[in-house]
Amino acid sequence: MSDLATELDRQDVRVEHASGLSGTLAEFGRRMRGGDLGSLPVIVGLVVIWTVFQIANPVFLSPDNLVNLTLELCSVGVISLGIVCVLIAGQIDLSVGSVSGLSGAILAVLFVNQGWPAALAVVAAVAAAALVGYVYAQMFNRLGMPSFVATLAGLLALLGLQLWILGAAGSINIPFTSGLVSFAQLWFLPPVVAYVLAAVPAAVVLGSGLRLAARRRAAGLSARSTTALLVRAGALLVVLELVAWYLNQSRGVGWMFVFFVLLTVALDYMLTRTAWGRSLFAVGGNAEAARRVGINVRMVYTSAFVLCSSLAAVGGILAASRLASANQSSGTGDVNLNAIAAAVIGGTSLFGGRGSAWSALLGVVVIQSISSGLTLLNLDSSFRFMITGLVLALAVAVDALARRSRASHGQA
Repeated sequence: MSDLATELDRQDVRVEHASGLSGTLAEFGRRMRGGDLGSLPVIVGLVVIWTVFQIANPVFLSPDNLVNLTLELCSVGVISLGIVCVLIAGQIDLSVGSVSGLSGAILAVLFVNQGWPAALAVVAAVAAAALVGYVYAQMFNRLGMPSFVATLAGLLALLGLQLWILGAAGSINIPFTSGLVSFAQLWFLPPVVAYVLAAVPAAVVLGSGLRLAARRRAAGLSARSTTALLVRAGALLVVLELVAWYLNQSRGVGWMFVFFVLLTVALDYMLTRTAWGRSLFAVGGNAEAARRVGINVRMVYTSAFVLCSSLAAVGGILAASRLASANQSSGTGDVNLNAIAAAVIGGTSLFGGRGSAWSALLGVVVIQSISSGLTLLNLDSSFRFMITGLVLALAVAVDALARRSRASHGQA
């Protein structure tokens, strides 16, 4: 353990020495050669996609279209957050679409048909989904059933349960006057609030950077300069304020999108700053090694499946609220594939042990951008499937090559 701590300190010193421009470029090159690509491929891909569609149709990057894009991606994005958790653990959940459709159906039946309060109906729908995730975990932990098989069976069974709950009518409309529909369709941040919230991430980056630098200096280690921290936080502030200003030229920033971003931030904190997150990465990297150092591997798998199903339920509720309806097609179609593809395209590894919450956000932005751009060009949906499939294949190829590069450089 002491050797590991020493090596981590050495890595931190190398990173902090890269505060200057030449040092930063050298560190960036070292990470690229080591296969640590981070979010660079998806960001480059997103820039290319936006450039192509903007040239093809100038409406693509208009404030109105970008506002619509931020609202349309939320439901699949939330589902993709759960996929990130199971992929990091080295597993898969193929039933998230069915779970989201079933949760929307439960919400509609309890809220509309049974007259339950909306909040209580939401809790019941999420609790039912969490139970589904728990069952998957037990099938994997106790029976040794591969998650691929367990969740594929769940996909079919839950779809049938969804159809049975909806009944012969097959569709239940959620009142437009309800808070759920207003939240998903009509509620936007006041411009002043949007500007204030856009400044929060920059303040957090600056504050956390200053605290880390102070702790490192107190320990006699090198630390990033205050100037570098101010430049980093200032650049982030300018970008986010420009985004808020541009969206405010239309309807503004939707509360549903803010909710999605907050969920992403919360999951990122759980993955990077908690013992649970470290255990999840450890299990995904090498389950046997994690077990030998005392990690409760079964509990980690259980938490990943339960969290994945719960987030799928939240995504299904957002989708039903956005459409003001729960019907037989809810959660079907390409919901499953888009949620999984978003996580992988964003940078989460299919091989387990690597990924981040932000990969779900980046990936779903890519997928929704493709869908929005092709819609504006009046192209058939077949092109969307083909292009998304190509992007997914490229993302997996990049991940495989990066994994090979890390292995050749002796990294985990």
